[in-house]
Amino acid sequence: MKLSQFRYTLPQELIALYPTANRDESRLLVVNRRNGELHHRIFKDITEYFNEHDVLVFNNTKVFPARLYGNKEKTGAEIEVFLLRELNREQRLWDVLVDPARKIRIGNKLYFGENDVLVAEVIDNTTSRGRTLRFLFDGTYEEFKQTLYGLGETPLPKFINRPVEPEDNERYQTIFAKHEGAVAAPTAGLHFSRELLKKLEIIGVDFAEITLHVGLGNFRSVDVEDLTKHKVDSERIRITEDAAEIVNKAKENKHKICAVGTTVVRTLESSVSTSGYLKPFDGWTNKFIFPPYEFKVPDMMISNFHLPYSTLLMMVAAFTGYELLFDAYRTAVKEKYRFGTYGDAMLVI
Repeated sequence: MKLSQFRYTLPQELIALYPTANRDESRLLVVNRRNGELHHRIFKDITEYFNEHDVLVFNNTKVFPARLYGNKEKTGAEIEVFLLRELNREQRLWDVLVDPARKIRIGNKLYFGENDVLVAEVIDNTTSRGRTLRFLFDGTYEEFKQTLYGLGETPLPKFINRPVEPEDNERYQTIFAKHEGAVAAPTAGLHFSRELLKKLEIIGVDFAEITLHVGLGNFRSVDVEDLTKHKVDSERIRITEDAAEIVNKAKENKHKICAVGTTVVRTLESSVSTSGYLKPFDGWTNKFIFPPYEFKVPDMMISNFHLPYSTLLMMVAAFTGYELLFDAYRTAVKEKYRFGTYGDAMLVI
């Protein structure tokens, strides 16, 4: 498939700038792959689509405050630094993106916070925008991390075009977030409230948790028309033996397996045996899923409404079926569903 096939017209006002008042009360478009029917519901109605021993698979990654603002030595120019991942704990080395990138050279020092409480030195150029920074800090590792995260802010995607507010610290995090390492939230999971999980538990639905630390590759644009030539950034994933066992038991007993979000789909599909069972795994994945693709593990998925040309849209198209997905998206635009990270949700059955 070609990149141009993933264009659609999205009115700017449909990109959600804020989450709904309650997590589980966003709108839900249910898409039935068997008969092509679309149903308009509220997210907490998903309880009607699950039976005892069906499985919901969640991504339990936790977002850290990855966006920092500092100043360049001498000129005082404001620089945005986006923390991607820690490279070396002892040496305080971090892989980062800087903006504007053209103003930063190896050897430059950057200053952060009041009284320059944190200083970093640029020690390497990894890509045109990427850099390696060494933070110069005398205290313990815990004090360093506390200072660093104290200066950082919740890394809302740029398309949420507004300042970060205190509420974002909680709402841009799922209620099952445990393992820190993501620079973007697994957005489908944001719709789950504790009350909704309790109701699903009462029905007898089983839960499995995997971890994929969402990287900026999620937002990186595809700049090749031929999708087979696009390379996605590697992301760290972990599937425990427990999670694999819960999923495989459901598979054996013909129960439904629902992936909560594209990150869960990628993780599940990255570690499958030839017979279609999930294998425990701890490592990296750069799996890029686009149509046509035959899924081995999940038979249902929950997703937000993704932006045009995004790799997330391509994956959901592979799962739903290209024509049906775009039919659903046209309906969602017409019915004024909310798109993006804080937007509404889709359940594909």
